[in-house]
Amino acid sequence: MLQDTDFGTIEFVVNKQAKCIRVRILSKSLRVTLPVGASQKDAIRFIDSIRQKLIEKQRKLQEKQKRNAVFIDENSSLQTLTFRVDVKRTTRENVFFSLKGNVLFIEIPQNINCTDENIQTTLWNGINYFLRKEAKRLLPQRTAMLAETHNFSFSSVKIQSSKSRWGSCSSRKHINLSFYLLLLPQHLIDYVILHELCHTKEMNHSAKFWEWMNKATDNKSDELKKELKQYSMP
Repeated sequence: MLQDTDFGTIEFVVNKQAKCIRVRILSKSLRVTLPVGASQKDAIRFIDSIRQKLIEKQRKLQEKQKRNAVFIDENSSLQTLTFRVDVKRTTRENVFFSLKGNVLFIEIPQNINCTDENIQTTLWNGINYFLRKEAKRLLPQRTAMLAETHNFSFSSVKIQSSKSRWGSCSSRKHINLSFYLLLLPQHLIDYVILHELCHTKEMNHSAKFWEWMNKATDNKSDELKKELKQYSMP
């Protein structure tokens, strides 16, 4: 792992199935996949050869994420799969979070400025804490149920804070799911989980993979894929 003045962190991962160096652009980092035999120096040379193009793509990604960011204050109406967020100004001196039933109550000081980036980070950190708890409670169980229903097998389910992808699956059938999935409706959560379960059969997006997806979604994979693109992570 390296630090870069343009991209932030550059993470390197070796993949035996990779045929060439691949670069995945994230908002504050790059994730570089190396084939066997390639070195980090090879990857840096490749990055330098297309540096300006990568800088521009990362900038556009950052702008998109900023546009799609969900602003939290007393007028917001954020609804997750299992709870809604209710923000109120009180006489408290600090921000306070409390999940009661299906409502996450957030109490904020009267004079707090919610447009401040640090305040938004504080509010989202609290929301993320409960999203993670709920995701750990629900998503592994849901994955197991869908796997049994559609005759898939997997090794494990891990809940992550990824903002770059809803889910992923390794060649060893380890499934990673972002807790931001709980910002989606149930049928799209299921679509993402089924997508990763289909990768336990096909590790690519070949025609065979989409055959598995259509079988698991009653031939609605294209429709659901299009609907998912209407959603973004905060």
